[in-house]
Amino acid sequence: MLINTKIPVSYLFNKVKYEVIFVLIIAVLVHYITTQFENLIPEMPITIPAFIGTAISVLLSFKLNQSYDRWWEARKIWGSIVNDSRSFVLQLQSFVAGENKNEIREIAFRHIAWCYSLGQSLRDLSPVENLEPFISKEDMGEIEKQSNKPLALLQLNTLQILALKEKKAMSIFSQIQLNNTLVNFSNAMGMAERIKGTIFPITYRIFLHIFIYIFIVTLSIALRDIESYFEIPLLLTISTMFFLLEKSATHMQDPFRNRPTDTPVTAIARTIEINIKQLLKETEVPKPLQPENFYLS
Repeated sequence: MLINTKIPVSYLFNKVKYEVIFVLIIAVLVHYITTQFENLIPEMPITIPAFIGTAISVLLSFKLNQSYDRWWEARKIWGSIVNDSRSFVLQLQSFVAGENKNEIREIAFRHIAWCYSLGQSLRDLSPVENLEPFISKEDMGEIEKQSNKPLALLQLNTLQILALKEKKAMSIFSQIQLNNTLVNFSNAMGMAERIKGTIFPITYRIFLHIFIYIFIVTLSIALRDIESYFEIPLLLTISTMFFLLEKSATHMQDPFRNRPTDTPVTAIARTIEINIKQLLKETEVPKPLQPENFYLS
């Protein structure tokens, strides 16, 4: 997630460097043709590129709104995971008999592993990386058997809560309440996976790029009487703004792609780890994850 700090110009340029090169080639080529074959190319009224530019602005506005909705939905999902995680541990401490502190700690640590595993899985990274401090070797062996590692961790917690109920460490009402919280985790995971698996139509981006290039060509022809040392930088500036907005929307529409614009799932999981360990009165509590230059991962 981008934070409220100065974003390097190099980051912005790298997002649109290829598009800027294409625009430069198009601008130079169109300028050469309009000067060498001036009599063969009719004049282009400025209203035509103005109309195309307006249409592009409307399309960009729509895409930005849709992309931000997807990004904000992902952030709300992880916000609900934070709230439910705190409630989950408080429920364990309230519902489970005091002599079962080891079981409470085991379930809570397994849930921390679930948070990290889910974030890694959504980013197409290893979902079992760095889980050793939170789960046992037996648990690691169990989740290795399943393709959906976070779901396997949820199942292990569900089965252990059932075992606590069967040995009368909690009441049936307490088990129902804890199962409801586990269902909330499963629902949140499913919603995040839906965002991850639902691809924004790529044809929308392709058509938008084509419209921007058409806009550049028509604007270049309309500005044929302007000197190239002014016309070409103007075209580059205008097109760069359009492409930056389009790239920003493209990155936001996929909030789990391990980019600076991502939902900060690792930082959120670290916050959950801190909260849970403090509730358990653990002595070794990590510090919040710090930003990497201009973004939080």
